[in-house]
Amino acid sequence: QVHLIESGGGLVQAGGSLRLSCAASGGTFSNYAMGWFRQAPGKEREFVTAIRRSSGSTYYADSVKGRFTISRDNAKNTVYLQMNSLKPEDTAVYYCAAKISTIATTVRYDYDYWGQGTQVTVSS
Repeated sequence: QVHLIESGGGLVQAGGSLRLSCAASGGTFSNYAMGWFRQAPGKEREFVTAIRRSSGSTYYADSVKGRFTISRDNAKNTVYLQMNSLKPEDTAVYYCAAKISTIATTVRYDYDYWGQGTQVTVSS
């Protein structure tokens, strides 16, 4: 069983930055592709970004390309989400997810483990 704990959320003004972290325990972190998803009130959970387990390839939703960066540190069992130029529409609960595979995908149902989420609120 893999446990994922997100941190780093908070309240920020539009144009600001936040860095989310997701610490994994209970498994071999380097075996997992990792993803970030988000869910705004009244909306479906949507893909944000993902990274292959080898950190060789990353994937982004069009809405965050050029603003968000995913990275991972396999030695620290942690994946990060650097969010810059934040917009009010980025307001959501952000979830970290792990997939037992080399390949990262954009589909939420492909992921095997989820964190409890961290709130990100961007004020205008």
